[in-house]
Amino acid sequence: MPPIELDDKVALGLDIVVWIVAGFAAGYAAHRRSLERLGRVGPVTRLRRFEQGGRWYERRLRIKRWKDRLPEAGAFFAGGVSKKHLVGRDPASLQRFVLESRRAELTHWWVLGVGPLLFLWNPVWLAVVMCVYAAAANVPCLLVQRYNRARLLRVLARASATP
Repeated sequence: MPPIELDDKVALGLDIVVWIVAGFAAGYAAHRRSLERLGRVGPVTRLRRFEQGGRWYERRLRIKRWKDRLPEAGAFFAGGVSKKHLVGRDPASLQRFVLESRRAELTHWWVLGVGPLLFLWNPVWLAVVMCVYAAAANVPCLLVQRYNRARLLRVLARASATP
């Protein structure tokens, strides 16, 4: 039994409200994060060796086939940046895109972090269903952000290495 007992329909309704509020709150909090803070690589957003500059995503997940089908809400808040297309191909534009991909990744991690709270009022089966939903809705977006960032960092490294 959860600590807070609710009828299953009420719990489901509350879950829907929580996901909507969490999505907007995480998006807004990430939107307000400064570029300076986004420039710091944290333990969660740090790219790993296995990602191989994005090649792992191409080979193992065939990410190029499906990444463009995901929704994009980077420009939802005023002053936000859409990540559907590169704004420019110069190093400054690419570096900005790297930061924006980190912002988007953080947003999806924060939304996923709400999942354990659902165990407070949901029966275990419904909380698990909600967490599976959260993973299905957010993990593909996380993967695309990491893939794009890895590729762009590879391009930027190559550009800076050329004399």
